[in-house]
Amino acid sequence: MRLLLVAADSDEPALVALTEHARRLGVPVHLASERSLWRLSERHPPARALALIGPPPDADEADVLQAGGAAWLLVGTAYPGNTGFAIRTAEVSGADGIFIDNDFDHDGRREATRAAMRADRFMPVFWSPAAEVLSAARAAGRRILAIEDVGTAAPWDVDLAKPVLLIIGGENAGIPAAVLEQSDEVLRIPMAGFIPSYNLQAAMAGVALERLRQLRVRRGDGL
Repeated sequence: MRLLLVAADSDEPALVALTEHARRLGVPVHLASERSLWRLSERHPPARALALIGPPPDADEADVLQAGGAAWLLVGTAYPGNTGFAIRTAEVSGADGIFIDNDFDHDGRREATRAAMRADRFMPVFWSPAAEVLSAARAAGRRILAIEDVGTAAPWDVDLAKPVLLIIGGENAGIPAAVLEQSDEVLRIPMAGFIPSYNLQAAMAGVALERLRQLRVRRGDGL
């Protein structure tokens, strides 16, 4: 158990005992609103306590890159709101973690975290230079895949079920050439309209959903 969410307004003896036991074991405990528990619970009425099972939200960069799933790298995002939505997209799609290379100050990072609906409680979020992330990802054996309109392969033409680092660029300039050059492959999401690009979160979501589809097929669950 990596994290325990408990109803903030509860004084039920069983929940109090559970909370105290978790803290004695060193499990982080967060008080959650009724709305948060409703959104996260798989049953209704919602559970009064929820446990997060999986990679620890406070894992370091090396542990995240050594994990066996997907990690994301955002390069040059300009708006805290968009960055926050991207963090949330990475978390909801089951990423091991997300790395962000931009020039946000403390207030900008806090705004991004707020827009992410505090997804950093469940998934590691790092503010790291792209060059360092790329080098560490390469050393960890991850395939590096950029998502840009100069790409030639569609997401479903590439194996996304293996350990990958997926790269998204900023809203205006896209992915820097130096980063593209270090990518193993550049993916292009098909477009059919006149506007030349999807927004940041739509591009991420399209690739993330294709990865989840491939994982489901690999498990034998069908399309």
